[in-house]
Formats: sequence, C-alpha cells, structure tokens
Amino acid sequence: MFCSGIAKRATTSISKTHPRHHAMAIGLITLMFVSSGCATARYLQNRPFRDNALAQSLNLMQWQGPEISQRTQGTLRRYGLSETYDQNSQICIDKLRTLNYQNLDSELTYAVSELAYVEGKKAERRGQSSDAMNHYGIALTTSYRYLFGDQLAEVRNQYDPQFRAVCDLYNESLEDLLRVLCSENRLRPGQTYTIQTADRKFVIRTEMRGAWKPDEFDRYEFTSDFDIKTLRNRHTTFGLGVPLVAVRKPRSGDDEREKYYPEGLSYAVTALLRCSTGVADQAGLNTAQASHTNDVTGGATTKLATYQIATPNSHIPSTDETPVCVLEFFDPLRANQIKLADDWVPLETDLTTPLAYFLDSDEYRKRDRATEGLLDPDDAQQKRGLYMLEPYDPNRIPVLMVHGLWSSPLTWMDMFNDLRSFPEIRQRYQFWFYLYPSGQPFWISATQLRSDLFAMRQTFDPTGQDRAIDNTVLVGHSMGGLIARMQTIDSGDDFWNIVTDQPREKLRGPPDDVNKLVSALDFRPNKSVSRVITIGTPHHGSNRASTAARWLASKVIKLPKMAVSTSTRLTRANPGFFRDTRLLTEANAIDSLAPDSPIFPVMLRAKKAQHVRFHNIIGVLEDPPLLAGRNHRGDGVVEYSSAKMDDVQSELIVDATHTTVHMKGKTIFEVRRILLKHLDEVDSEDRLAWDAPARTPLSADGAEGLISDPRFRYENPETARSVYQLTGQLR
Repeated sequence: MFCSGIAKRATTSISKTHPRHHAMAIGLITLMFVSSGCATARYLQNRPFRDNALAQSLNLMQWQGPEISQRTQGTLRRYGLSETYDQNSQICIDKLRTLNYQNLDSELTYAVSELAYVEGKKAERRGQSSDAMNHYGIALTTSYRYLFGDQLAEVRNQYDPQFRAVCDLYNESLEDLLRVLCSENRLRPGQTYTIQTADRKFVIRTEMRGAWKPDEFDRYEFTSDFDIKTLRNRHTTFGLGVPLVAVRKPRSGDDEREKYYPEGLSYAVTALLRCSTGVADQAGLNTAQASHTNDVTGGATTKLATYQIATPNSHIPSTDETPVCVLEFFDPLRANQIKLADDWVPLETDLTTPLAYFLDSDEYRKRDRATEGLLDPDDAQQKRGLYMLEPYDPNRIPVLMVHGLWSSPLTWMDMFNDLRSFPEIRQRYQFWFYLYPSGQPFWISATQLRSDLFAMRQTFDPTGQDRAIDNTVLVGHSMGGLIARMQTIDSGDDFWNIVTDQPREKLRGPPDDVNKLVSALDFRPNKSVSRVITIGTPHHGSNRASTAARWLASKVIKLPKMAVSTSTRLTRANPGFFRDTRLLTEANAIDSLAPDSPIFPVMLRAKKAQHVRFHNIIGVLEDPPLLAGRNHRGDGVVEYSSAKMDDVQSELIVDATHTTVHMKGKTIFEVRRILLKHLDEVDSEDRLAWDAPARTPLSADGAEGLISDPRFRYENPETARSVYQLTGQLR
C-alpha cells in the first residue's frame, strides 16, 4: 500500500509535466522503484527437517531409521551382543557400558555413545522426553570421555573419521537435549535446574560467558532449523558446541543505552555442556568436580562457589552423588576456543544465521524502510539514529557505516557479515550503523550525525575514557560518504557565507531557531573520527541530479517540516538578510547532490582534520549500459571524475554498479585491508604513547578476564594484550 501510494502520487505529478520531461520522469520513476525493492526480501527459510550431521550415517531421515552404523554393528558382533541389541537395546547399552568401563577400547566408547543417541531419538519419536534426555545425557558424557579422557589418549586417533563422528555425536546429542529443555521452557541462563529422568537425576546450571546479562534473552532458536537467503555468504566454524540464535529481550526503558539496540535484535551464541557425573554414574565417566555452598533443589537458583574443570577420568564425587552439569553460552565474537580438560578446542559457530534471523524479523522490517526515509523524512526522523547489533565494547574500535540515498543500514549487511567473519577484524572492531531520512539535504543529515555521535558518547562514555572511540572509522556509501566526510571538515564561515553576507549576531528570531540554523552551517572536525572510507561517493556532485530529476523529486519528496518551518520563520523575521532562501526552504536530497550546488565548492576547499586519513573506492563499469552513454566512465550513476579525490591515501576501482559497489568481494576485501592498516597505525601510536618501563603486569581480573580466564581465549594470542594497550590498561 505504501509503495502503491507513492507511485500514484508520482505518476499524477508526471501527467502534469511538460512533454520534454515526461519520458525522462517516467524512466526515473521506474528506475527508482526497481532499485528501491518495494518487494520485501526474505533472509531465512525454515528447513522441513533440521540440519543434522548424523542424518546420513544413522539414517535419521529414513522410514526404517534411526539405525546404528556399520562400524557399531561390527563392535556388537565382536563382543557377541548383536542378538542382545535386537532383543533389548537397553540391556545391550548397559552391558556395553560395563565392558567399556573394564576395557580401554575406543570402539566400545564410540559404540556406547552412538547407541545411546539412537535410542534417544527413538524415545523422542515416541514422545518419551524423560527417556530421551537420559539417553542424550549418556551420549554426551561418553562422547566427552572419548574426546578428552586420559584412558584413551594412547588409542585416540584424530585422523580417524570416527573422531569427527564423536564430535558430531556430542554436538547433536547436546542439541537434542537442549531442544527438549526449550520445549519445556527450562532453558534460562543464570538458573540451576534438577532434571529427573527414569533412572537418574541431572543438575544443570546455566552460565553466560560474554558481555550479556543472564536475563537479557527472551528465547533461543537453533541455527540448524534455517537456510540462509539473500545474504551471499554463511560464515561458520567447526568444533564443539551448538550454535544458537539468542533473541534479545528489551531492557528497562529507563536505560538510555536501550535506544541504540533495535527491537528484536538477535545474537550468535554457542552452547556447550560440561558434566560432573559423580558416583551416580556407574560407568565412571566423571568429567568435573563441583563444590556446593548449598544443596541443589528442583528449579531453584543455586550458586556454586567454585566450578573446576578436571580431567574426564578423575573420580571426584559431588556431595549429593548427582551428575552436575554446567551449560555455558559463549559469545563467538569474543572467543572461538575454550579449554576442555587440558586441550584448547574450537567452538562450533554460526555468525550469519542470527544476523539473518534479525533482518527477517517483523521488528526490523518495520524500522528499515528506505522508501519512507526518502519520501517522508519527517516520519523517518522518529527512527533516525545510531544502531548497534552487538553489545557496546569499550575496548573495540567503532566502524560506523552510513548508507546513501534511498537506502538504509540493510545495504551494509553483506559487508558486515563478511568483515565480521575475519577473526582479526571482529576481535578489534565493533560495527555500528546510522539510519537517517535520506530525502533531506545531506548537510542536514551530517549535522544530525554530528549530534547523534555526541549523544552516543555521552551515553556510553560520559567521561571520555574509552580510547577506542577516539579511533572511530566512518564508512559511507554514495551520499553517505558526503555525510561521513562532513564530520572531518572545518567549514569556518564558508557555509554561512553561502546564504548570507551578514554576521550571525544580526540574525533575529527564536533562540532555538537561530541555534539550529547556525549549527547546520558551522562544521568542526569530530575528534573521535580518525579514518574515513568513501564508496561510490559523488564528491563533486552527481549529473544524475538533472533538472528533470530534481523537478520530480520536488513533487514526491516531502521536505522536513521542522527544517522548513525554522527556515521560513527566520527568513520572514529577517527580510533581506539571506541571499537565496531556496537553499534553506526548498532543497531536498536530489537538489543537494546537483553539481551546481554551492555546498560542494565549500566542502572541497574546507580544511580537513590533520589526524584523519581518507580512502576512496570507486565503481567504474567495464561495460556500461546504453542508458549511461557510450562515453560514461563510472558506476552508472556517479562519474569517475566526480568520485575521484586527491587527498586520499588509497584509491581502488571496482567493476560494479552504483547500487552494488559496496557489496562486491573486492570492495569488502579492500575495506578489510584498510581496517588492518588502521590497527597497525593505532597500535604503533599507542606503543609510542606509553613509557615502557612504567608498565605494570596485567591484572588477573581486568577486561572481563580476556587474558586471565583459563577457559577461553582470543584467536590471536596477542589480541588481548593489544586490547589492553588500546584502552590504557598497561601503564
């Protein structure tokens, strides 16, 4: 309805045009609606059956399945248990577990885990959730022993396909156990639960391992339930654990930080379970020890004074002889390895599906309306602002992405998804996005961004101690590049002189109106911005902002009421004060991009902050379309001559259209290169800034334990130390 209403308004206006403009206007409207994507894209698709690494080997999807593998059948024949298994699978499992305890045989250990998992799937199909959880618990502890037990160290072979199969058994049995818990609403971080099955009792304590709060999430979804659509790449890693989508629950409305986290936001989480099987496990599969401050009661929150990871074969009974398990939720953006027993083990992760889940949510779709932002800036002002898709981190450098005309933060998702897949990038950077009404003149948006950046820092870093923010990188596409650049210039009186030759002191009117106009025409460099990357940006204006296009834009784009009313009141109160009031009362985004706009000469000659470094990426089509003209050298919208700048440290030409240049792999890899260069320079300056003899050793409890926590670490051993250096923790 919204798109059809806009089309009706536009075509009605076209019918009244001069014939010379009619054809051009119709073509422009067609191009606008094709590129705007009024048809909503889908980012996820539900799978009919969840992805399961054991589906083929255990015939999980076949009508006669699930079935144990040929290798496990061979083990049963070897120990004379084939008939026992056919007659009574539970008796067979019990005998196998007894044999496994008496014989250090990896084949027996594997067979116990696989049999338990298969019986768990059968029990779940019968609707017997208690039996299913019991078997999944056996599969978990047995597979853990296979992977980390000292008894099997001499015979365990990581080159044997069976080793990866055991990893899959651990992951899939954990996922199926979590699914049962989720279906019964038992999965709440920060809580401790007692789960009673048919023949045993489990105590599960949940813990968050990241920057989140225990009550921050509303629910969990499993990434294995979804296929990715629209986003070009799916970034995963292989290891142990279950990748989840953690859907964030909005916090208190009194917290000013909440406005920076969009509603319906979801994070990537990996769940992993460590168990202490204690005396209750007759197979001796003990993997951990726990000291209790009080007894664990069903459903009650209970704190354990210490939880110490031990070797899988150690037999240290818990005080109540009940298996004690800790279910941990790890943030894969902060750590990709954990320590199990004495080994560093990679986590199984999925960074893309949680992002796609958020983009596919109704909450995001209501907010992300590029056409509304173009045609109705006043309504879009309510959604304007900086947005964070992950928790604010004072130790990571912000990369703020600014979209262009008739666009939204959605345009950055392929670049964001790909950049975040590089460990060296996600360790040191956090990505923010700016949403603004793209139908208003870009200098108004630049003024608002300046204000929004100041408000953000007052909210998260009111004392100005977070040094990472002082190295902020801005990345702007198209008109967003102009908005980003304007954060770095010193305009002096040049902008003011465009509209009047009178001094500011003579301007009469309400103080708020005067302050708004003066602020919009007076730019000073933002000291927090130290690098700017522009992509497909018309630094000298765009020839596509032709007379016909500007005329059409004036018919369909509503001007911001507040800006227009402010300018109108001031022009009426100050007759003869302004040279040309059209710049204040009639200009929209298309007008502001015209090559003859008086803003561009001022921007080009304005002083730049000396500490800021600039980079430029330009789209140049090797085979331009006919509509662009045979002599066109550019991306189909922005000419190379307009996109080129001489004050940049680097320039890269990419064969791409204007609407896709920032999504190309070559562009994304170039942005990665620039960000790594930025890190080198930041770290180099930081090393010079600190006096080495004055530094003290790292404390054991700083920065959320990134160095001291023995259970997880950053991919690069130097990363945590670099983070400390960046934030001034080394003295």
